[in-house]
Amino acid sequence: MDEKQLIENLKQEHQTKNQEGYPSETVTLPSKGYFYSEEHPFATGEVELKYPTAREEDILTSKNLITKGLAIDTFLKAVILTPVDYDSIFLGDKNGIMFASRILAYGTDYPVKLKCPSCQEQISLNIDLSNLSAKEIDFEKYLKGISEFEVDLPNSKKRIKYKILTSGDESALTEEIKRTKKKIAGSGDAEVTTRLKYAIISIDGDTSRANVAKFVDSMLSRDSLFLRGEIVNTSPDIESIFDFVCPECGHSDELNVPMEISFFWPSGKL
Repeated sequence: MDEKQLIENLKQEHQTKNQEGYPSETVTLPSKGYFYSEEHPFATGEVELKYPTAREEDILTSKNLITKGLAIDTFLKAVILTPVDYDSIFLGDKNGIMFASRILAYGTDYPVKLKCPSCQEQISLNIDLSNLSAKEIDFEKYLKGISEFEVDLPNSKKRIKYKILTSGDESALTEEIKRTKKKIAGSGDAEVTTRLKYAIISIDGDTSRANVAKFVDSMLSRDSLFLRGEIVNTSPDIESIFDFVCPECGHSDELNVPMEISFFWPSGKL
């Protein structure tokens, strides 16, 4: 199926999904649409999200979907009204949609329990999700509509071309990690190397997937660290950190928002 036909099918799906007239909200994407091609529905930098209903809560509480690890993706597909190929969404934009849809579903307050990094006391607090913002990226440094970048590694001097990972890439690499763990006992999850293999497009112009995999497996840590930093710097996302102050010892810090069960299941029950 060509892209034109795919978009047409998605538009028809959009009309069907919203025919009951549920309220919706237009949300700005972390990428602002900058790295999508001109034809991509997200090139506008915005996405229309349906306010979740009890029907979407059924998705989030489906034992079958939860067991298969599909509950969140199925939920997001249900609330996205903009006609888009879900697999083509940048991971950072998917994260932005996830936070936005959670706010639309249950509000900005996110109750969590965590241990203070200093005194180790377990603290209950509410995180205001409305305070989270998109990561700052100097978009003018890059070509609009291009989601591929080139960089020279500091040690090997190899010229690397890499891309921003999408939801489809995430699904594929997650499955590959699972297969690796089953095939090779004690191999760990191999997440660092697997992500690099999916992100790298070519090495000195060589696009062979076998050669890319071989290079990644033997890459020095200093090159790996540098490349991962470059990928993070160019990948749009949500800055999912909040200011923490311990009420017991006064310790202050910037912490990552913990993804606890209460994020999409505020009652704590599945």
